[in-house]
Amino acid sequence: MIAQAPASRPLLGQAAIVTGAARRIGRAIALALAEQGAAVAITYRGSKEEASATVRDLQDLGVEAGALFCDLTDPASVQSAVDTAAARLGRLDLLVNNAGIFASLPLEEVSSEEWDAMFAANTRGPFLMAKAALPYLRKTRGRILNIGSLGGTHPWATHAHYCTSKAALHMLSQTMAKAWAPEVSVNCIAPGMIVQGEVGPDYEHFAHKTPMQRNGTAADVAAAAVFFATGPHFITGQLLGVDGGLGL
Repeated sequence: MIAQAPASRPLLGQAAIVTGAARRIGRAIALALAEQGAAVAITYRGSKEEASATVRDLQDLGVEAGALFCDLTDPASVQSAVDTAAARLGRLDLLVNNAGIFASLPLEEVSSEEWDAMFAANTRGPFLMAKAALPYLRKTRGRILNIGSLGGTHPWATHAHYCTSKAALHMLSQTMAKAWAPEVSVNCIAPGMIVQGEVGPDYEHFAHKTPMQRNGTAADVAAAAVFFATGPHFITGQLLGVDGGLGL
């Protein structure tokens, strides 16, 4: 039996999977969970070297960590990644569906193939991951956290397929929360403009439009993820905007 975690590391003894966590927001979330004591498995598809570097940084925080190849469009690959992570870590308490794609195109120029690829990554992939993880999460009264987008609540004319896929993910999160309660809690984060060192007129424009007068960072999203990972299990079906008020 795992001893109760100290307040300083509330996730000690727990295990998490973070998809697409080789870099950017996923990496920040994985590191934040590890800082709270969680063992972390990350998935990658095309960023093997960056995934290896992230694993080393996770291990430097004193937790068990590993990287697994996973093609979110392939149900067999998804199932294998989840089963392997659970076997290596001994349990599964949290799934963070972070992996996804972003693209900008005028609506009339979006091909059917591009539309399908967007939904395969941003909506179908999280569904497959959650379905594969569910038996493990039910055993631990675990949690699922999906990473949506401000674009899922606001129509961006040049990002129609992206916005629609994220809106579907928001609804999927609520449906999962209702379907899989009371054993599993499910919530969703909707980041706004998140930058990691990027500069330029476009980024400055969004910062000035944001009530908090700055763009968000990966650390802001990671802090919200830690809240859902460590907060009351009773909180479920919620969509939390991490946008500095940009969506108001």
